[in-house]
Amino acid sequence: MTSLTADQIRERVAELGDWFHNIDLNGVRTAPDHFLNDYPNVKWKRFEHAVPKDLTGRTVLDIGCNGGFYSIEMKRRGADRVVAIDFDDRYLAQAKFAAEVTGQDIEFHKMSVYDVAKLGESFDVVLFMGVLYHLRHPLLALDLIHDHVARDLMIFQSMQRGSAEVAPVRTDYDFFEQDHFDDPGYPKLHFIEHDYARDWTNWWAPNAACAEAMLRSAGFAITEHPEREVYVCRRVDRPTEAGAVYPAQPKEDAVKKGTVG
Repeated sequence: MTSLTADQIRERVAELGDWFHNIDLNGVRTAPDHFLNDYPNVKWKRFEHAVPKDLTGRTVLDIGCNGGFYSIEMKRRGADRVVAIDFDDRYLAQAKFAAEVTGQDIEFHKMSVYDVAKLGESFDVVLFMGVLYHLRHPLLALDLIHDHVARDLMIFQSMQRGSAEVAPVRTDYDFFEQDHFDDPGYPKLHFIEHDYARDWTNWWAPNAACAEAMLRSAGFAITEHPEREVYVCRRVDRPTEAGAVYPAQPKEDAVKKGTVG
């Protein structure tokens, strides 16, 4: 726990730039004027009941930790080890400071979700919150998480746009059938070519059906849907042979594994 005064904390919070996570640091709020109000605490309150209250003996990986809100909450629930990764230096600096002030022992790495294999280990709980829609290759990210770091539980959240309806989808359609593509409840991943919400890193916005279908396709069984954008999942075998593609994989190895023709 830090010995910094409130004024010192407030000064350091300002030095670290704009915060997306509004975290209470000994009475100092990091983003008191957040456009989503007390975010992400307002969202957390809607699904915290779905996360084990006692994480003693478990390890947690927080992918895209941002300011560290969820990493801190996992340590407060007794997780033996929390590893937090982000590719943004500013967010990592904020998260490290927040962990210091709140007295939480969290391990930080500058790393992209595409590089999670470098961690060389799997985790009991993986948090993948608010990251998917910022990625150029979202399904690849889910595949890599499944292959390399998810051992059991994954908590997933993504911004969603479009219909909240989830229509039943057949396992196959005739080539000349097209009407289902116009069904609001059919899985759709909306591509954002330019900025969205003044943020050029917003690339994709799935509808609800698409978010659920992508999770299943990557090998994550949805066990609970406690909040509109949040899914609690268990890692299972993929329903198909499809998986992550590794561009650097030698062609002869890929052929043996059936990943290229």
